[in-house]
Amino acid sequence: MLQTHADSQVLGYLGRALSFELSAVQLYTTQARLLGIWGLVEESAQLRDEANEELMHAERIIARMLALSVAPNASQLRPVKLGQSLRDLLTYDLEFELELVQLYTQAVAHCSRIGDQDNRVFFEGLLSEEKKHAQELTEWLSELGRSGANEGSANAS
Repeated sequence: MLQTHADSQVLGYLGRALSFELSAVQLYTTQARLLGIWGLVEESAQLRDEANEELMHAERIIARMLALSVAPNASQLRPVKLGQSLRDLLTYDLEFELELVQLYTQAVAHCSRIGDQDNRVFFEGLLSEEKKHAQELTEWLSELGRSGANEGSANAS
């Protein structure tokens, strides 16, 4: 690879973002399987779709890193959090998404400070999508609370 002249902090944000996004793929895929075991087929499919979206984010980050002449390297996957109900899983997911929003907010701010428009726009795109995802999770949790819908559980048959 060619030597990169990219800002080291931008590269750090990209590396952390890749670790987060691949962790999200692992999280949502595992939770989708668990929901399937509980018989929550629609909810399982929804989390499987989320895993695919997060994989697309990871692919975009990898492409960005390669464009900056950096070998992608996700340093650490986060452990998967499971729970006893759909509400537990969605609560963990929302916490995770809010961490991603915070990471991308910091990355956008840093890129703005150093005048790196290309990477600022890149991170803003991811930030917008993760904010939307966090909002969808918030609404899903709210709907569970309002409807008293079957939340699913480890005891489902």
